[in-house]
Amino acid sequence: MAGRSRSRIALGVFLILLGVWFLAGRIFPELRTWFDAFTWPMILIAVGAFLLIFGLIVGAPGMAVPATIVAGIGGILYYQNATGDWESWVFMWTLIPGFIGVGTLIAGFFGDHPRLSLRHGINMIFISAVLFFVFYAISGRAGDLGAYWPVLVILLGVWFLVRALIKKR
Repeated sequence: MAGRSRSRIALGVFLILLGVWFLAGRIFPELRTWFDAFTWPMILIAVGAFLLIFGLIVGAPGMAVPATIVAGIGGILYYQNATGDWESWVFMWTLIPGFIGVGTLIAGFFGDHPRLSLRHGINMIFISAVLFFVFYAISGRAGDLGAYWPVLVILLGVWFLVRALIKKR
């Protein structure tokens, strides 16, 4: 099946399911309370899930990267909306490279270059994790461990040096 017909089929199925979703809310008013629990950040998560499924259906696994970015930001905003902890954006933004890494892993799993995608995805997740802990510590939320965030920066530098010095097979 050609990519163009697969994308039309995927879009058609999505629109049918979306229409059924809204029609169910009209026919069964008791479902509206469940719809109200569907907060605005959930829309971003749903769009991310749609992008991922759409990309897989049409044979474009690279769509996993923007899908995980959109869904990940939706998850951050869901947390912040639920808790009111909007100041957490000071360190939460560092998770975005990790979302890219997760998307790269998914794309590699369904795509052409799984080994390369695995390596790049893990690298992005690692860098994101280090940045997250550094900025989390700088924000003052890490307590006594916050004084040692420079050690993470040093370890990240050592990691880059070791990777640069090791010859590729």
